[in-house]
Amino acid sequence: MKFEHLLSVVNGFGRFQMMIIIISFIGRFTLPCHFLLNNFIAAVPSHHCDLSALDDGGLFGNLTQEQRLTVSVPVQEDGTPSSCKMFPEPQFQLLSNSNDSDLVTVPCQNGWAYDNSTFKSTLATEWDLVCDQKGQNKATTTIFFIGVMFGAMTFGSLSDRFGRKPMLLVSYISGMLLGFASAFSTSFIMFAVLRFFTGFGITGIVIVSSVLSVEWVDIEHRKLVGVIDSLSWTFGYCMIPAIAYCVTDWRQLTIAVTSPLALAILTWRWIPESARWLIANGKFEKANFYLQQCAQMNQKEEFGSKITPETLSSIIVTERKDRTHSYLDLVRTPKMRRLALLTGIVWYGVASTFYGISFNITGFGLNIYLTQFVYGAIELPAKLSAYYLLDKVGRRNTEVGSLLGAGICLAINIFIPRDMSVLRTVVAVLGKGCSATSFTTVVLYSSELFPTVVRQNGMGYNSSMGRLGVSLAPLILLLDEVWRDLPQVLLCSIALLASLVARMLPETRDRCLPETIQDVEDGQTGYDIDSDSLCDTDT
Repeated sequence: MKFEHLLSVVNGFGRFQMMIIIISFIGRFTLPCHFLLNNFIAAVPSHHCDLSALDDGGLFGNLTQEQRLTVSVPVQEDGTPSSCKMFPEPQFQLLSNSNDSDLVTVPCQNGWAYDNSTFKSTLATEWDLVCDQKGQNKATTTIFFIGVMFGAMTFGSLSDRFGRKPMLLVSYISGMLLGFASAFSTSFIMFAVLRFFTGFGITGIVIVSSVLSVEWVDIEHRKLVGVIDSLSWTFGYCMIPAIAYCVTDWRQLTIAVTSPLALAILTWRWIPESARWLIANGKFEKANFYLQQCAQMNQKEEFGSKITPETLSSIIVTERKDRTHSYLDLVRTPKMRRLALLTGIVWYGVASTFYGISFNITGFGLNIYLTQFVYGAIELPAKLSAYYLLDKVGRRNTEVGSLLGAGICLAINIFIPRDMSVLRTVVAVLGKGCSATSFTTVVLYSSELFPTVVRQNGMGYNSSMGRLGVSLAPLILLLDEVWRDLPQVLLCSIALLASLVARMLPETRDRCLPETIQDVEDGQTGYDIDSDSLCDTDT
């Protein structure tokens, strides 16, 4: 007997499964907000050197602000005042339109003056992370996602060892406490450390909830659940610019996007443990309890009464129940090694492309709130198309095609002139839609590829590879100082490479989830949805 047979008895997509999806949605909402938080709290407003020290009470004090800038700050090639240079003393001759190209300049001597019309405060204005220190400002994103990367590996392993439900609570609590603490940081170092651990803590939410949802639904509805779960990200992406528009102080904004975790903690008690995981670990009594609960909520009590702990002991899980699995199981056997290598590369490519586009909200010369909202809104049709394509063309072809589309859009933008900002934004939005489809697909796809006994380890490893890609994305965007189009070229190349690698993965459409490592090594993913016989993996 396979677990899918039990789900067909108690209804693999009823009220019980909807309850899991709705409760998970609450906790998952805060993830995209935190992932894109640095687009707003680390924003760098217009700034120039602080000129207050040049006011000696004489002629300088009688000048207008525009005239003060003219005599104190050199002009850049685009005609705007320099953000990082000033004259050592006022150059009053410039008021008569003299050329300043031969004048001596020095770095800002007394800090900076910032334009606070858009943001009340950001990390840049709080700790002067501009000019020579702007790398630290960008590094906060990388630091956060390095924490996410290590958190993904840790929570993936721990949830396979101790269960999905308890590790979900740990992620909720740690993410909330560390998120709130980071808002009260008194130094940049303190903030960077707390952001690292915030990323470490909250990543368990997506790692655990994604797998938990998939493990409780039947084959026919796995893709629907995958798309619904991903819509929580779309909702978050659309909401973060609205929240940031209303809350322009970086400390208050951090608190605002962390607060939903308090509600998630209150609703955690109704989240069930994964019956698949309980059976795989020999906890038949507890698995029976949740299956009976599922049957009752789905109004299948008469069928649920036929399920007993003895029945569950006959579920096909041929590996020892008392064995503790680890990340080493991902590389011990040939086909698992190949699977881990290929999915890791795909996850890295998907995440780098997705967030490389998402972080570049100021690169097109348009309003950052509107750009971020459009980036989020395009995900809705993208994910609805994924729902259609996942069954029509399969998981593999959807993944390959969406990555290819994202790469093509990135390539097109390389050749569009910079002054055509609207057209560049339209192409970028199309690329963002393709990358959103690829992300929606890869989460469901990879969870179907790994066997139950190491599924959380597999997802943890994949997520860590994805977060590695995300953590490097801000640094890739900094390469525009080397060559203006270098970031686009790199992101395009990564997307196309990931597309080629995804082509080498097996198809999982209409297949049961593998339960054991041996299932993968035998080239089997379970029962075909239309038959009672074991089916080979389509390679």
